[in-house]
Amino acid sequence: MTLLGAFRPGDAELTLAELCRRTGIPKGTAHRLLAELVEWQIVERTERGVRLGMRLFELGQLAPLQRGLREAAAPFLADLFEATRETVHLAVLDGVEVVYVHKLTGTRGPEVPSRLGGRMPAHCTGVGKALLAFAPPDRLAAVVAAGLERRTPRTVIAPGLLDAELARIRERGVAVEHEESTVGIACVAAPVLDGDGTAVAAISITGWAHRLDTARVAPAVRTAALGLSRALGPSLLRRASPT
Repeated sequence: MTLLGAFRPGDAELTLAELCRRTGIPKGTAHRLLAELVEWQIVERTERGVRLGMRLFELGQLAPLQRGLREAAAPFLADLFEATRETVHLAVLDGVEVVYVHKLTGTRGPEVPSRLGGRMPAHCTGVGKALLAFAPPDRLAAVVAAGLERRTPRTVIAPGLLDAELARIRERGVAVEHEESTVGIACVAAPVLDGDGTAVAAISITGWAHRLDTARVAPAVRTAALGLSRALGPSLLRRASPT
């Protein structure tokens, strides 16, 4: 897992030397482990080194929570995309970060630094705030304990201010982010809730901060999240609930 985790976005392949440098694993050990991973088709050999294999992709598609969420969310995300032509995300909370499990890239908006399977801090993203606002209190405590990183001049890094903002999100049912995770980008997000009112996912629209009318698109985002909340079956919601 350490070797596989050494791959970063944009890495088509890595040499043995690069893998050893990034992981600290001795060359002989890395060579032996890679040979086993090749046998299992988890990685594939290239002229320069190795790349992630097709079997790893196939296994990822079998993850039940993400697959079920994506299948159920697809029509709601597609409708939101068609109505706005902005980038649409579906994300879940994992520890102190959000993981993007689906993305529809807008045709007129900015290039958003997110990707399927990618992670961002929960405290400064629209989807992260929507998830934290409707998560058990220990989730917020863990985020604060991990440190509120300042990613832009507008990132909220004071625990008290973040807590107050989450309270407002619970009242409105939507989270709004203006250039807190990335300069020039704004976002509106709404939580997908289980029967107990706990967030299991979040849907968002992202666009240019100077052009996205967050008040106008907020009702559409919330409607999509409410529709997905109703569409998800009880068994999936139980599996998706934060632990």
